[in-house]
Amino acid sequence: MLVQSIKILERAGLVNELYRDNSGIGVLTKPKKLYLNNSNLMFALAKDNTNIGNVRETFFLNRSKGLHEINLSEAADFVIDKSYTFEIGGKNKAKKQILSTENAFVAKDGIEIGFGNIIPVWLFGFMY
Repeated sequence: MLVQSIKILERAGLVNELYRDNSGIGVLTKPKKLYLNNSNLMFALAKDNTNIGNVRETFFLNRSKGLHEINLSEAADFVIDKSYTFEIGGKNKAKKQILSTENAFVAKDGIEIGFGNIIPVWLFGFMY
């Protein structure tokens, strides 16, 4: 019943389900993480109880999900198209989580320009 309810909420565009890997029997299980579809919903539903880290991840997921396949990562936050690993964080986020991961990037909030494998998270707002 719970899994069906979550599927209905996702089809309605209210939440996004994330799994470690969408192959095999994994698609028949409940999701590992649930995100609201849009960070604006977070402020509408719980304005005084929002977590900035969750807002960043929700924004990144919302901007990327329509164009790419996104899964949860073992080493960071997200894996896009089973090839690119992304860690999402604030301007002081270090790269230590992704040092040993190939094709890994840090999407940072609070910076204007990036360098190397560090990308400002606001740039993902242009993905549509």
